Amino acid sequence: MDKIELRKLQAFLRHSFGNEEIRVTLDPKNTEAAAVHLGERKIAELSVDDEDGDRSFAFAMKIPVGRETLQEYLRRLFETETLKIVSRMRKADSVELNNGDDFLGIISADDPKGNSFTLQMAILDFDIEDY
Repeated sequence: MDKIELRKLQAFLRHSFGNEEIRVTLDPKNTEAAAVHLGERKIAELSVDDEDGDRSFAFAMKIPVGRETLQEYLRRLFETETLKIVSRMRKADSVELNNGDDFLGIISADDPKGNSFTLQMAILDFDIEDY
């Protein structure tokens, strides 16, 4: 990832989550990975996926709470009331995360009891073109 991609990804994530405090920094050990910070806290990782000839980015964030508090946790973390959890048809082990009506990603259970989750977002190269 280069500085331009990092800046565009940061702007995209700030817009997506409605929080201007999000920062994206290059992983000094791996130029194909970046860390996503909220304030001083690292909250997620970004990695490049160049398979299939198209450039995209995989956002992964661990969420250390149970299903019943997912929405509240994410709203407090990103300081916005517009994030909402939406059930997926015929899927009991995952939910969608939306910001208003905009789909952001899938939150999947990390364990059968649903004590922790992972938010995964696919960010395509054309998603960040306008940032």
